[in-house]
Amino acid sequence: MTTRATSSRQTPSSRPALLQAMIDAFRVPDLRYRILFLLGMLVIFRFLAHVPVTNIDRDALSGAFESNALLGFMDLFSGGGLRNLSIMALGVYPYITASIVMQLMSPVIPRLQAMAKEGEAGRQKMNQITHYLMIPIAMAQGYGQIHLINRFGGLAGSDFVGGLDLTLMTMVLSMTAGSVFLVWLGELITEKGIGNGVSIIIFAGIVAQFPQLVGQGFLERNNLGGLLLLVAIGVLIVYLIVVFTEAQRRVPVQYGKSIFRGGRMYRQSGASYVPLRVNSAGMIPLIFAFSIMILPATLASYIASPTSTTVFGQIARFFETSLAPTGLTYWAFVFILVVLFTFFYTLVTFQQQDLAGNLQKNGGFIPGIRPGRSTSDFLNRVVIRITWGGAIFLGGVAVIPYFATQITDIRAIQLSSASLLIMVGVALDTLRQIEAQLLMRNYEGFLS
Repeated sequence: MTTRATSSRQTPSSRPALLQAMIDAFRVPDLRYRILFLLGMLVIFRFLAHVPVTNIDRDALSGAFESNALLGFMDLFSGGGLRNLSIMALGVYPYITASIVMQLMSPVIPRLQAMAKEGEAGRQKMNQITHYLMIPIAMAQGYGQIHLINRFGGLAGSDFVGGLDLTLMTMVLSMTAGSVFLVWLGELITEKGIGNGVSIIIFAGIVAQFPQLVGQGFLERNNLGGLLLLVAIGVLIVYLIVVFTEAQRRVPVQYGKSIFRGGRMYRQSGASYVPLRVNSAGMIPLIFAFSIMILPATLASYIASPTSTTVFGQIARFFETSLAPTGLTYWAFVFILVVLFTFFYTLVTFQQQDLAGNLQKNGGFIPGIRPGRSTSDFLNRVVIRITWGGAIFLGGVAVIPYFATQITDIRAIQLSSASLLIMVGVALDTLRQIEAQLLMRNYEGFLS
Protein backbone atom coordinates (compact mmCIF):
# COMPACT_ATOMS: atom_id res chain seq x y z
CA MET A 1 0.00 0.00 0.00
CA THR A 2 2.81 2.38 0.82
CA THR A 3 4.54 1.69 -2.49
CA ARG A 4 1.34 2.22 -4.47
CA ALA A 5 0.56 5.49 -2.70
CA THR A 6 4.05 6.80 -3.30
CA SER A 7 4.05 5.87 -6.98
CA SER A 8 0.65 7.49 -7.57
CA ARG A 9 1.95 10.86 -6.36
CA GLN A 10 4.43 13.01 -8.21
CA THR A 11 7.58 13.17 -6.11
CA PRO A 12 9.15 16.58 -5.56
CA SER A 13 12.26 15.55 -7.48
CA SER A 14 10.18 14.83 -10.60
CA ARG A 15 8.62 18.29 -10.68
CA PRO A 16 10.27 21.20 -12.49
CA ALA A 17 12.57 23.18 -10.19
CA LEU A 18 10.65 26.45 -10.60
CA LEU A 19 7.28 24.81 -9.85
CA GLN A 20 8.71 22.99 -6.85
CA ALA A 21 10.18 26.22 -5.48
CA MET A 22 6.78 27.93 -5.78
CA ILE A 23 5.11 25.04 -3.94
CA ASP A 24 7.75 25.16 -1.21
CA ALA A 25 7.27 28.91 -0.85
CA PHE A 26 3.54 28.50 -0.19
CA ARG A 27 4.19 25.72 2.33
CA VAL A 28 5.94 28.13 4.68
CA PRO A 29 3.25 30.12 6.58
CA ASP A 30 5.36 33.27 7.02
CA LEU A 31 6.51 33.31 3.40
CA ARG A 32 2.98 32.55 2.16
CA TYR A 33 1.66 35.53 4.14
CA ARG A 34 4.30 37.80 2.64
CA ILE A 35 3.52 36.71 -0.93
CA LEU A 36 -0.24 37.06 -0.46
CA PHE A 37 0.24 40.48 1.18
CA LEU A 38 2.29 41.57 -1.82
CA LEU A 39 -0.39 40.41 -4.25
CA GLY A 40 -3.11 42.16 -2.23
CA MET A 41 -1.25 45.48 -2.28
CA LEU A 42 -0.74 45.19 -6.04
CA VAL A 43 -4.48 44.63 -6.53
CA ILE A 44 -5.17 47.85 -4.60
CA PHE A 45 -2.62 49.69 -6.72
CA ARG A 46 -4.10 48.54 -10.02
CA PHE A 47 -7.62 49.37 -8.85
CA LEU A 48 -6.65 52.94 -7.94
CA ALA A 49 -4.73 53.31 -11.22
CA HIS A 50 -8.10 53.38 -13.02
CA VAL A 51 -9.57 56.16 -10.83
CA PRO A 52 -9.28 59.39 -12.90
CA VAL A 53 -8.86 62.89 -11.57
CA THR A 54 -11.79 65.28 -11.82
CA ASN A 55 -13.07 66.88 -15.05
CA ILE A 56 -11.61 64.49 -17.62
CA ASP A 57 -12.83 64.12 -21.19
CA ARG A 58 -11.74 60.58 -22.08
CA ASP A 59 -12.27 61.01 -25.84
CA ALA A 60 -10.14 64.15 -25.99
CA LEU A 61 -7.50 62.57 -23.77
CA SER A 62 -7.30 59.46 -25.95
CA GLY A 63 -7.05 61.58 -29.09
CA ALA A 64 -4.19 63.63 -27.65
CA PHE A 65 -2.14 60.52 -26.87
CA GLU A 66 -2.78 58.98 -30.28
CA SER A 67 -1.72 62.13 -32.14
CA ASN A 68 1.34 63.07 -30.09
CA ALA A 69 4.45 60.90 -29.80
CA LEU A 70 5.80 62.84 -26.80
CA LEU A 71 2.78 62.03 -24.64
CA GLY A 72 2.90 58.38 -25.65
CA PHE A 73 6.59 58.25 -24.79
CA MET A 74 6.00 59.80 -21.35
CA ASP A 75 3.20 57.30 -20.74
CA LEU A 76 5.76 54.46 -20.86
CA PHE A 77 7.29 55.77 -17.62
CA SER A 78 3.95 56.02 -15.80
CA GLY A 79 2.84 52.42 -16.36
CA GLY A 80 -0.17 53.59 -18.37
CA GLY A 81 -1.48 55.86 -15.61
CA LEU A 82 -0.82 59.04 -17.56
CA ARG A 83 -2.94 57.89 -20.49
CA ASN A 84 -5.92 57.61 -18.11
CA LEU A 85 -4.79 60.71 -16.15
CA SER A 86 -5.59 58.81 -12.98
CA ILE A 87 -4.74 59.84 -9.45
CA MET A 88 -1.76 57.44 -9.79
CA ALA A 89 -0.51 59.07 -13.02
CA LEU A 90 2.73 60.25 -11.38
CA GLY A 91 3.51 56.82 -9.98
CA VAL A 92 6.44 56.70 -7.56
CA TYR A 93 8.74 58.70 -9.83
CA PRO A 94 8.61 61.89 -7.69
CA TYR A 95 10.01 59.80 -4.84
CA ILE A 96 12.68 58.34 -7.12
CA THR A 97 13.59 61.83 -8.30
CA ALA A 98 13.86 63.02 -4.70
CA SER A 99 16.02 60.00 -3.82
CA ILE A 100 18.36 60.71 -6.74
CA VAL A 101 18.64 64.37 -5.72
CA MET A 102 19.50 63.35 -2.16
CA GLN A 103 22.13 60.89 -3.38
CA LEU A 104 23.78 63.48 -5.59
CA MET A 105 23.65 66.23 -2.96
CA SER A 106 25.02 64.11 -0.10
CA PRO A 107 28.71 64.44 -1.15
CA VAL A 108 28.24 68.19 -1.75
CA ILE A 109 26.38 69.31 1.41
CA PRO A 110 28.45 68.67 4.58
CA ARG A 111 25.35 68.28 6.76
CA LEU A 112 23.95 65.51 4.55
CA GLN A 113 27.38 63.90 4.31
CA ALA A 114 27.62 63.76 8.11
CA MET A 115 24.06 62.46 8.34
CA ALA A 116 24.88 59.60 5.95
CA LYS A 117 27.65 58.45 8.33
CA GLU A 118 25.35 58.27 11.37
CA GLY A 119 24.25 54.73 10.61
CA GLU A 120 20.60 53.69 10.80
CA ALA A 121 19.52 56.90 12.55
CA GLY A 122 21.11 59.00 9.81
CA ARG A 123 19.47 56.94 7.06
CA GLN A 124 16.07 57.44 8.70
CA LYS A 125 16.61 61.21 8.80
CA MET A 126 17.63 61.27 5.15
CA ASN A 127 14.62 59.13 4.23
CA GLN A 128 12.37 61.61 6.05
CA ILE A 129 13.90 64.52 4.14
CA THR A 130 13.40 62.57 0.90
CA HIS A 131 9.71 62.19 1.70
CA TYR A 132 9.36 65.93 2.33
CA LEU A 133 11.23 66.75 -0.88
CA MET A 134 8.99 64.37 -2.85
CA ILE A 135 5.85 66.49 -2.26
CA PRO A 136 6.92 69.70 -4.08
CA ILE A 137 8.49 67.59 -6.84
CA ALA A 138 5.20 65.70 -7.27
CA MET A 139 3.22 68.93 -7.39
CA ALA A 140 5.58 70.41 -9.98
CA GLN A 141 5.45 67.27 -12.14
CA GLY A 142 1.67 67.06 -11.88
CA TYR A 143 1.27 70.72 -12.81
CA GLY A 144 3.61 70.30 -15.79
CA GLN A 145 1.92 67.14 -17.08
CA ILE A 146 -1.57 68.66 -16.84
CA HIS A 147 -0.48 71.78 -18.71
CA LEU A 148 1.25 69.68 -21.37
CA ILE A 149 -1.80 67.48 -21.92
CA ASN A 150 -4.05 70.53 -22.01
CA ARG A 151 -1.80 72.18 -24.62
CA PHE A 152 -2.17 69.13 -26.87
CA GLY A 153 -5.96 69.20 -26.51
CA GLY A 154 -6.27 66.34 -24.05
CA LEU A 155 -8.52 68.26 -21.65
CA ALA A 156 -11.01 69.66 -24.14
CA GLY A 157 -14.54 69.83 -22.80
CA SER A 158 -13.42 70.04 -19.16
CA ASP A 159 -13.68 73.07 -16.89
CA PHE A 160 -9.90 73.49 -16.89
CA VAL A 161 -8.88 76.40 -19.07
CA GLY A 162 -5.48 77.23 -17.57
CA GLY A 163 -4.27 79.45 -14.81
CA LEU A 164 -4.18 78.68 -11.11
CA ASP A 165 -7.89 77.94 -10.71
CA LEU A 166 -9.63 75.54 -8.34
CA THR A 167 -9.94 72.78 -10.93
CA LEU A 168 -6.22 72.78 -11.64
CA MET A 169 -5.36 72.79 -7.94
CA THR A 170 -7.71 69.86 -7.34
CA MET A 171 -6.12 67.84 -10.14
CA VAL A 172 -2.57 68.57 -8.94
CA LEU A 173 -3.38 67.74 -5.32
CA SER A 174 -5.14 64.51 -6.36
CA MET A 175 -2.11 63.35 -8.35
CA THR A 176 0.26 64.35 -5.53
CA ALA A 177 -1.82 62.47 -2.97
CA GLY A 178 -1.86 59.42 -5.24
CA SER A 179 1.94 59.47 -5.52
CA VAL A 180 2.34 59.81 -1.73
CA PHE A 181 -0.09 56.92 -1.18
CA LEU A 182 1.86 54.75 -3.64
CA VAL A 183 5.12 55.38 -1.79
CA TRP A 184 3.43 54.45 1.49
CA LEU A 185 2.09 51.30 -0.19
CA GLY A 186 5.58 50.46 -1.43
CA GLU A 187 7.05 50.83 2.05
CA LEU A 188 4.37 48.50 3.42
CA ILE A 189 5.35 45.92 0.79
CA THR A 190 9.02 46.27 1.77
CA GLU A 191 8.17 45.82 5.45
CA LYS A 192 5.55 43.07 5.29
CA GLY A 193 5.89 41.61 1.81
CA ILE A 194 8.71 40.44 -0.46
CA GLY A 195 11.23 42.59 -2.31
CA ASN A 196 11.60 46.34 -2.64
CA GLY A 197 8.08 47.76 -2.60
CA VAL A 198 8.73 50.87 -4.70
CA SER A 199 10.48 48.83 -7.40
CA ILE A 200 7.70 46.22 -7.42
CA ILE A 201 5.05 48.93 -7.92
CA ILE A 202 6.97 50.18 -10.98
CA PHE A 203 7.24 46.57 -12.14
CA ALA A 204 3.47 46.06 -11.76
CA GLY A 205 2.73 49.23 -13.74
CA ILE A 206 4.90 48.02 -16.61
CA VAL A 207 3.44 44.49 -16.62
CA ALA A 208 -0.07 45.95 -16.65
CA GLN A 209 0.64 47.28 -20.16
CA PHE A 210 1.30 43.81 -21.58
CA PRO A 211 -2.34 43.13 -22.58
CA GLN A 212 -2.33 46.38 -24.54
CA LEU A 213 0.91 45.36 -26.28
CA VAL A 214 -0.60 41.98 -27.18
CA GLY A 215 -3.65 43.74 -28.63
CA GLN A 216 -1.41 46.05 -30.65
CA GLY A 217 0.45 42.99 -31.90
CA PHE A 218 -2.72 41.68 -33.52
CA LEU A 219 -2.93 44.94 -35.46
CA GLU A 220 0.43 44.04 -37.04
CA ARG A 221 -0.54 40.50 -38.08
CA ASN A 222 -0.08 41.47 -41.73
CA ASN A 223 3.62 42.01 -40.95
CA LEU A 224 4.20 38.63 -39.30
CA GLY A 225 7.90 38.52 -40.16
CA GLY A 226 8.53 41.93 -38.60
CA LEU A 227 6.49 40.99 -35.53
CA LEU A 228 8.52 37.80 -34.98
CA LEU A 229 11.75 39.73 -35.46
CA LEU A 230 10.60 42.30 -32.90
CA VAL A 231 9.85 39.52 -30.40
CA ALA A 232 13.31 38.03 -31.04
CA ILE A 233 14.93 41.42 -30.46
CA GLY A 234 12.97 41.78 -27.20
CA VAL A 235 14.18 38.36 -26.02
CA LEU A 236 17.75 39.30 -26.95
CA ILE A 237 17.49 42.55 -24.95
CA VAL A 238 16.22 40.64 -21.91
CA TYR A 239 19.08 38.13 -22.23
CA LEU A 240 21.69 40.92 -22.43
CA ILE A 241 20.13 42.68 -19.45
CA VAL A 242 20.37 39.50 -17.36
CA VAL A 243 23.99 38.92 -18.41
CA PHE A 244 25.17 42.46 -17.68
CA THR A 245 23.10 42.77 -14.50
CA GLU A 246 24.79 39.67 -13.06
CA ALA A 247 28.26 40.42 -14.50
CA GLN A 248 30.86 41.48 -11.95
CA ARG A 249 34.60 41.78 -11.51
CA ARG A 250 35.74 39.97 -8.37
CA VAL A 251 38.75 41.68 -6.82
CA PRO A 252 40.58 39.24 -4.48
CA VAL A 253 40.92 40.42 -0.88
CA GLN A 254 42.73 38.87 2.06
CA TYR A 255 41.99 39.51 5.71
CA GLY A 256 44.55 39.07 8.44
CA LYS A 257 43.49 38.46 12.04
CA SER A 258 45.09 37.32 15.26
CA ILE A 259 43.62 34.82 17.72
CA PHE A 260 44.74 33.57 21.13
CA ARG A 261 45.05 29.83 21.60
CA GLY A 262 46.86 28.10 24.46
CA GLY A 263 48.32 31.37 25.70
CA ARG A 264 49.87 32.12 22.32
CA MET A 265 48.90 34.46 19.52
CA TYR A 266 48.43 32.95 16.08
CA ARG A 267 48.12 34.86 12.83
CA GLN A 268 45.36 33.65 10.51
CA SER A 269 44.40 34.88 7.08
CA GLY A 270 41.20 34.50 5.13
CA ALA A 271 40.64 35.02 1.42
CA SER A 272 37.59 36.73 -0.01
CA TYR A 273 36.74 39.13 -2.81
CA VAL A 274 35.05 42.46 -3.48
CA PRO A 275 32.39 42.17 -6.20
CA LEU A 276 32.39 45.20 -8.52
CA ARG A 277 29.39 45.13 -10.82
CA VAL A 278 29.77 45.98 -14.49
CA ASN A 279 26.40 47.75 -14.39
CA SER A 280 26.23 49.21 -10.91
CA ALA A 281 24.22 52.25 -12.02
CA GLY A 282 21.13 50.20 -12.93
CA MET A 283 18.37 52.16 -14.65
CA ILE A 284 19.32 55.58 -13.21
CA PRO A 285 21.31 56.77 -16.29
CA LEU A 286 18.38 55.95 -18.57
CA ILE A 287 15.98 57.94 -16.38
CA PHE A 288 18.39 60.90 -16.35
CA ALA A 289 18.95 60.79 -20.12
CA PHE A 290 15.28 60.45 -21.09
CA SER A 291 14.25 63.15 -18.61
CA ILE A 292 16.76 65.63 -20.08
CA MET A 293 15.81 64.78 -23.66
CA ILE A 294 12.10 65.23 -22.95
CA LEU A 295 12.67 68.54 -21.13
CA PRO A 296 13.49 70.79 -24.17
CA ALA A 297 10.39 69.76 -26.10
CA THR A 298 8.27 70.18 -22.98
CA LEU A 299 9.65 73.66 -22.25
CA ALA A 300 9.27 74.65 -25.89
CA SER A 301 5.60 73.69 -25.75
CA TYR A 302 5.17 76.12 -22.83
CA ILE A 303 7.04 79.00 -24.50
CA ALA A 304 5.36 79.15 -27.88
CA SER A 305 3.35 77.21 -30.40
CA PRO A 306 5.41 75.29 -32.99
CA THR A 307 3.41 77.09 -35.70
CA SER A 308 4.44 80.54 -34.45
CA THR A 309 6.71 82.70 -36.65
CA THR A 310 8.52 84.33 -33.71
CA VAL A 311 12.01 83.37 -32.52
CA PHE A 312 10.52 81.31 -29.71
CA GLY A 313 8.23 79.62 -32.20
CA GLN A 314 11.21 78.68 -34.38
CA ILE A 315 13.02 77.29 -31.34
CA ALA A 316 9.93 75.27 -30.44
CA ARG A 317 9.71 74.01 -34.03
CA PHE A 318 13.38 72.94 -33.91
CA PHE A 319 12.85 70.90 -30.76
CA GLU A 320 9.61 69.52 -32.17
CA THR A 321 11.30 68.22 -35.34
CA SER A 322 14.98 67.63 -34.59
CA LEU A 323 14.66 66.32 -31.04
CA ALA A 324 11.45 64.34 -31.40
CA PRO A 325 11.52 60.74 -30.03
CA THR A 326 11.03 59.48 -33.59
CA GLY A 327 14.24 61.07 -34.97
CA LEU A 328 17.78 59.71 -35.18
CA THR A 329 19.26 62.86 -33.60
CA TYR A 330 17.20 62.31 -30.48
CA TRP A 331 18.48 58.76 -30.00
CA ALA A 332 22.08 59.74 -30.72
CA PHE A 333 21.89 62.27 -27.88
CA VAL A 334 20.23 59.62 -25.68
CA PHE A 335 23.16 57.23 -26.25
CA ILE A 336 25.73 59.90 -25.40
CA LEU A 337 23.86 61.05 -22.29
CA VAL A 338 23.38 57.49 -21.02
CA VAL A 339 27.12 56.80 -21.32
CA LEU A 340 28.02 60.06 -19.55
CA PHE A 341 25.49 59.59 -16.76
CA THR A 342 26.59 55.99 -16.23
CA PHE A 343 30.14 57.13 -15.48
CA PHE A 344 28.94 60.07 -13.41
CA TYR A 345 26.52 58.10 -11.24
CA THR A 346 28.84 55.10 -10.84
CA LEU A 347 31.82 57.20 -9.76
CA VAL A 348 29.74 59.32 -7.36
CA THR A 349 28.21 56.31 -5.61
CA PHE A 350 31.54 54.43 -5.60
CA GLN A 351 33.30 57.33 -3.87
CA GLN A 352 30.57 57.38 -1.22
CA GLN A 353 31.19 53.71 -0.40
CA ASP A 354 34.91 54.30 0.43
CA LEU A 355 35.83 50.64 -0.12
CA ALA A 356 39.55 51.26 0.35
CA GLY A 357 38.98 52.86 3.75
CA ASN A 358 36.61 50.12 4.89
CA LEU A 359 39.06 47.41 3.83
CA GLN A 360 41.85 49.07 5.79
CA LYS A 361 39.68 49.42 8.90
CA ASN A 362 38.75 45.72 8.80
CA GLY A 363 42.31 44.51 8.23
CA GLY A 364 41.76 43.63 4.57
CA PHE A 365 44.11 44.19 1.67
CA ILE A 366 44.37 43.41 -2.02
CA PRO A 367 47.37 41.13 -2.73
CA GLY A 368 50.18 43.13 -4.31
CA ILE A 369 48.56 46.52 -3.56
CA ARG A 370 49.50 48.72 -0.61
CA PRO A 371 46.59 49.66 1.69
CA GLY A 372 45.27 53.20 1.64
CA ARG A 373 45.70 55.50 -1.33
CA SER A 374 47.21 52.81 -3.58
CA THR A 375 44.21 50.55 -2.99
CA SER A 376 41.83 53.43 -3.70
CA ASP A 377 43.61 54.26 -6.98
CA PHE A 378 43.61 50.60 -8.02
CA LEU A 379 39.88 50.18 -7.34
CA ASN A 380 39.12 53.42 -9.20
CA ARG A 381 41.01 52.16 -12.26
CA VAL A 382 39.15 48.85 -12.18
CA VAL A 383 35.77 50.57 -11.78
CA ILE A 384 36.45 52.92 -14.71
CA ARG A 385 37.50 50.02 -16.98
CA ILE A 386 34.49 47.82 -16.25
CA THR A 387 32.12 50.81 -16.34
CA TRP A 388 32.99 51.27 -20.02
CA GLY A 389 31.30 47.93 -20.65
CA GLY A 390 28.29 48.84 -18.52
CA ALA A 391 27.97 52.31 -20.06
CA ILE A 392 28.11 51.08 -23.67
CA PHE A 393 25.68 48.30 -22.77
CA LEU A 394 23.17 50.75 -21.24
CA GLY A 395 23.54 53.13 -24.18
CA GLY A 396 22.98 50.26 -26.62
CA VAL A 397 19.95 48.99 -24.72
CA ALA A 398 18.51 52.52 -24.71
CA VAL A 399 18.66 52.91 -28.50
CA ILE A 400 17.92 49.32 -29.61
CA PRO A 401 14.11 49.88 -29.50
CA TYR A 402 14.42 52.73 -32.04
CA PHE A 403 16.46 50.62 -34.48
CA ALA A 404 14.13 47.66 -33.86
CA THR A 405 11.19 49.83 -34.96
CA GLN A 406 13.08 50.94 -38.07
CA ILE A 407 14.13 47.41 -39.04
CA THR A 408 10.81 45.67 -38.40
CA ASP A 409 8.64 48.60 -39.63
CA ILE A 410 6.26 48.05 -36.70
CA ARG A 411 4.97 51.31 -35.24
CA ALA A 412 2.05 50.08 -33.13
CA ILE A 413 4.27 48.36 -30.55
CA GLN A 414 6.84 50.40 -28.64
CA LEU A 415 9.63 48.53 -26.88
CA SER A 416 10.87 50.36 -23.81
CA SER A 417 14.42 49.50 -22.85
CA ALA A 418 14.02 51.22 -19.47
CA SER A 419 10.90 49.14 -18.79
CA LEU A 420 12.69 45.89 -19.69
CA LEU A 421 15.67 46.85 -17.53
CA ILE A 422 13.40 47.59 -14.57
CA MET A 423 11.42 44.38 -15.03
CA VAL A 424 14.46 42.11 -15.21
CA GLY A 425 16.21 43.82 -12.29
CA VAL A 426 13.15 43.72 -10.02
CA ALA A 427 12.34 40.11 -10.96
CA LEU A 428 15.89 38.94 -10.20
CA ASP A 429 15.99 40.83 -6.89
CA THR A 430 12.61 39.46 -5.78
CA LEU A 431 13.55 35.90 -6.72
CA ARG A 432 16.79 36.24 -4.76
CA GLN A 433 14.87 37.30 -1.66
CA ILE A 434 12.41 34.42 -1.97
CA GLU A 435 15.31 32.04 -2.55
CA ALA A 436 17.09 33.34 0.55
CA GLN A 437 13.93 32.69 2.59
CA LEU A 438 13.69 29.16 1.19
CA LEU A 439 17.37 28.35 1.75
CA MET A 440 17.04 29.45 5.38
CA ARG A 441 14.42 26.73 5.75
CA ASN A 442 16.44 24.06 3.87
CA TYR A 443 14.46 24.33 0.64
CA GLU A 444 15.89 24.68 -2.85
CA GLY A 445 15.36 28.14 -4.31
CA PHE A 446 14.42 29.46 -7.74
CA LEU A 447 17.98 30.21 -8.84
CA SER A 448 19.82 27.32 -7.20
